[in-house]
Order: sequence, then C-alpha cells, then structure tokens
Amino acid sequence: MAQQLGGTPVLVLKEGSERKRGKDAQSRNILAAKAISSAVKSTLGPKGMDKMMVNSVGDVIITNDGATILKEMDTEHPVAKMMVEIAKTQDEEVGDGTTAAVVTAGELLKRAEDLLDQEVHPTLIVSGYRLAAEKASEILNKIARDISPDDFGTLKKIALTSMTGKGAGTAKEVLTNLAVDAVRTIAEDGLKKIDIDHIKLEKKTGGSTKDTKLIRGMVVDKGRAHPGMPKRVENAKISLVNTALEIKKTEVETEIEITSPDQMKTFLDEEEKMLGEMVKAVKESGANVLFCQKGIDDLAQHYLAKEGILAVKRVNESARDRISAQTA
Repeated sequence: MAQQLGGTPVLVLKEGSERKRGKDAQSRNILAAKAISSAVKSTLGPKGMDKMMVNSVGDVIITNDGATILKEMDTEHPVAKMMVEIAKTQDEEVGDGTTAAVVTAGELLKRAEDLLDQEVHPTLIVSGYRLAAEKASEILNKIARDISPDDFGTLKKIALTSMTGKGAGTAKEVLTNLAVDAVRTIAEDGLKKIDIDHIKLEKKTGGSTKDTKLIRGMVVDKGRAHPGMPKRVENAKISLVNTALEIKKTEVETEIEITSPDQMKTFLDEEEKMLGEMVKAVKESGANVLFCQKGIDDLAQHYLAKEGILAVKRVNESARDRISAQTA
C-alpha cells in the first residue's frame, strides 16, 4: 500500500515482507520459476522417475504426473504460483503435457535471463517470444494431419502416450481401448466436436482397474425407491420430475387440533388421496420410469410399485440434465 507523506511516497508492507526491484526482482522471479521447473523435469520422458510426496496430513502420494506434483506442492512465491497455473491450464484444456509445459516455461525464462544479462530490454524479449509462438503454431499447423474416427491405431497411440505416468501401467491396454471407444462413441462431425461431459466415470470399490467397463448409455448410481418396483424395464418411457412426491409443508408454522378418531382418519385419508393423485398423474402421462430430483413419500412409493412404475429418488440435477439430453 502506498501513501503520500509530504510529496514522498511511503510504502506500508506487511510484517516480514521483502521488496525487490529491478534486476534483483527479475533474478528472484526467474529463480523461483526454474525451481518449479527443476522439481518436475526428472519425471519427463521414458526414463522419467516417480516422485514421492507427503502432504500436510501425512498421506503419501507417488506419481510422475506434473499436474499432480505441482498441485501437492505448497508454493508461496507469486511466480511459482504462476507456474502451477500453467500446469493447471494445460491439464484443463488438453489433459496431458503438464510437465512439458512447465519445463518449457522454465527453459524460456532461463534463456531470457541470459538475454537480460546482455542488457536486452524485457519488452523486446517478450515480443521475440510472441513471434516465436506464432511461428511455432504455423509450423505445427503445417505438419498436423486430420484423424478420422476409424483410425483406431493412431487414436490408440495418442491415448497410450497421454496415459503414461497416470498410474495406469498395469491396465494400460484395457484402459486405452476403453478411452478410444468412449471418445468415438460421443464424437460428432468426425472428431471435430467432442464434449467430454458426455463421458462419466463411476468409481466402485472391490474390483481391479482391469474390471473397468464401457457402458454405452447412462449409469445412475441409485437404487429403486421400493423393493416392489420392477428391476428391469424394456422400452422405458421416462418422466423427469424436479419436485417432491410428498405432502408439502406449510410455509408458516401451524398446528392442527384433532379431537376425535374420525377427524384423524379424515386427515390421513386426505393425505393419502393427494399422494394418490400425484401417482395417478405419473401413470396417466404414460411413464413407466420416474426419476425424481427430490424425495418420494413412502405411501407414494407403494402406489408407484403397485402401478409397476420404477422410481428413483434424490437424483441430482446434473444427472437429471444428462438423462434429458440422452433421451431427447
């Protein structure tokens, strides 16, 4: 924070803070970036080594994935944090090449340091790197070639390369085939339009990595709401409901005074009738499968089971939207 005192700027810094300027600041920043680059450099390539890391709660992580290593590192220096962001961005956009991106950034800064020592202005260095990036992009576009969904061999090689270092060595062949099949299943317009949100991973304990299966459809990790409901429905007509099949609570706190058994019976009969009307509406819609985003009353579950309707409750919004997209 800067303040003016008699025309002279006064800097107010947090206790323990250091202020560096000019060449000293540049050197410190580049040193921090090179330190991050060095931490992951030895994991790169076919002979890359794994890193063993112990986090703050004592959990041990063994990996040679750059993004995982950097995510677990406790970085305080602003430039070091920027290097970590490079890896995060690369991982989000491409899903691979995190280590290469960080090592490349470290090497570019190392070369920039040599140029700074030769009194080359930072602006000129940045301009040069921008021109180099444009030229590199131009060359890559020239040597790139289109891949069709039928070119299984090339797609498999790409998947194998990306999977290296992700801890999938024992089941690499199985997972590679599954990954390629999954992408080819959802790909549109050749391979130009791929929405990976259409691929969902469901984790289950008790099996090995080799037990992984590709299901061409959608898995909703929920059971039937009632044991009397059918386990299997062919040619399902699905109803998606975003409200509860329950008696609504009043918005204000109320009390009902019941003075006789007849009044109690009337009250319960009315509740039963309301739930019956809800189930009737589902039945009349022609649906034989119901996905409800909220709860389903026990009595409503019983009525649905009697009607032969398979109901699933507490289906989250994202699953509901995916079901809607898949069945539209």
